[in-house]
Amino acid sequence: METTRQNKISRLLQKDIAEILQKEGKDLFHGVIISVTNVRISPDLAIARVYLSIFPSEKGAATLLEIKHHQSRIRGLLGLKVGKQLRIVPQLDFHIDDSLDYIDNIDRLLKE
Repeated sequence: METTRQNKISRLLQKDIAEILQKEGKDLFHGVIISVTNVRISPDLAIARVYLSIFPSEKGAATLLEIKHHQSRIRGLLGLKVGKQLRIVPQLDFHIDDSLDYIDNIDRLLKE
């Protein structure tokens, strides 16, 4: 069960990470749309699991590797944004959110 503080910080991180990926992603990820679908933060506020939706999904694995490669830079930029609100900037743990692909697969199977 997440606390109110965890929920507020998750929403803050989701908004700020999305802005960072939008601004920095122009140069790094050509032809790929990245959206932050969810952020879950640990109870001690030290680790944030960031779920990304990547379109087209064929480039998802390669894009995720590139994001993990630039993870420290993204965390540094996030620290500049939330440094006044959080004492510790959480470690970022990026994952692909494949729920849209799962929904498409279910729809396709139901139409058959």
